[in-house]
Amino acid sequence: MGEFRWELMAESFKPLLKGTVITLELTAGAVAIGIVLGMFLALMRLANNRLLRGIAIAYIDFFRGTPLLVQIMMVYFAFPQLFGFQMPDNYQFIAGIGAMGLNSGAYIAEIFRSGIQSIDRGQGEAARSLGMSHAQSMRYVILPQAVKRVIPPLGNEFIALLKDSSLVAIIALEDLMYTGKIIVGRTLQPFVIYFEVALFYLVMTLILSRFVNYTERRLGKSDTR
Repeated sequence: MGEFRWELMAESFKPLLKGTVITLELTAGAVAIGIVLGMFLALMRLANNRLLRGIAIAYIDFFRGTPLLVQIMMVYFAFPQLFGFQMPDNYQFIAGIGAMGLNSGAYIAEIFRSGIQSIDRGQGEAARSLGMSHAQSMRYVILPQAVKRVIPPLGNEFIALLKDSSLVAIIALEDLMYTGKIIVGRTLQPFVIYFEVALFYLVMTLILSRFVNYTERRLGKSDTR
């Protein structure tokens, strides 16, 4: 049985921290894409237009029903061939953030849809009785309340996507996971390095979990006033 070189944890801290920054940038960018995309998909999902509703349902079913790993591989390998363009130098990051954003959009669409449908229909009817159109009642009455309600599940989606971001290591993007893999190949100390990588992910998810819980408590207090 080989000896564990625990001093490597200190030596590996800086490169892993650099990989952590890339992981956070990747996740934050993907969530931003997912929020915008998810909002539009949720509104399409609830639209009376059968075509828009069908497109939204097909998109959501595809990206929720297929593995994120397969989606990353499709965006990285298949898209350049499909659309006929050369991969730029930073295409790993573009493909990673794009695939994760497309995936997140499907889940966030369902979060927004649930939030919108949780608002009492009477509020929309009251807004329209005051002369507002359907779009105006949605924008000024329904959506502000729905957004407030979906912040906690959005935080949970952020946490889930943060952990799933480790899958981009498959396309050699130097995030936290891939950086750890490189160090393991150099040091031949998989337990020590992957344990440290796990600690980095644990710290990030714990911080985000505490923030989500804090936000949920604050929103709960404001609702009782």
